[in-house]
Amino acid sequence: MDTITADSPTTNAPAALRKLYFLRFGFAAGWAALLLATASTLGPVSATLLVIYPLFDLACAVVDVRSARAHGGPVRGLYANIALSALTGVGLAVAAASGIPAVLRVWGVWAVTAGVVQLVVGVARRPLGGQWAMIASGAISTLAGASFFAQAGRDDASLSALAGYAFLGGVFFLVSALRLGRAAREA
Repeated sequence: MDTITADSPTTNAPAALRKLYFLRFGFAAGWAALLLATASTLGPVSATLLVIYPLFDLACAVVDVRSARAHGGPVRGLYANIALSALTGVGLAVAAASGIPAVLRVWGVWAVTAGVVQLVVGVARRPLGGQWAMIASGAISTLAGASFFAQAGRDDASLSALAGYAFLGGVFFLVSALRLGRAAREA
């Protein structure tokens, strides 16, 4: 078992992650509520919300990389997340012009690939504590992504499932933030 000592460069990493995870929860909850309110159609507001989500994820990954580098943590998976989020933002902007099924396909691919990355990063960060929620979230994201892709082929395809996905992801960030706080108090 790996331990983090007071002299370790990762000592402040849990505090930085905790703040970031609380921010991600708040954003996901607010975003989900806004998308749910506009999910009945794919209009300018919902399309903008769809593009904003991966761009926010990209910004969070940049902050996470800077923090991880400063504390000696792993960053490879975070760079992959940055690339995936950037491509998804562009993909969703294009897909929004084609309709809800196209959006669900792009989001589904992103959920699968980002879920795998989140799973890998969570496993690498296990010594920091509070990462089981990130590991579970990554695994669930891969399954949800496949579900979105399948929903795209249905006549009743809707954006509302994306709001639930984002909110659940936010809850996992909240749980992880709370667990990181508990791990810090126990250390």
